[in-house]
Amino acid sequence: MEKIKLNEEFIKLGQALKAAGLVESGVDAKFAIQDGLVKVNGVVETQRGKKLFGGEIISFEGQEVMIEA
Repeated sequence: MEKIKLNEEFIKLGQALKAAGLVESGVDAKFAIQDGLVKVNGVVETQRGKKLFGGEIISFEGQEVMIEA
């Protein structure tokens, strides 16, 4: 499982997908999230601006990324 270290209090879901290399651009992140392909803590998330904090897990295309505080 890959990990993303937070530099601030939170990271937005679209930014996290890009930072983890799961998508190439913000547009790709937008469509993946809108299409219901991304899960946060096991629940489908459709808000690109969803704030993620330490300990949360993103799932996309069989890959998981943990947000570290």
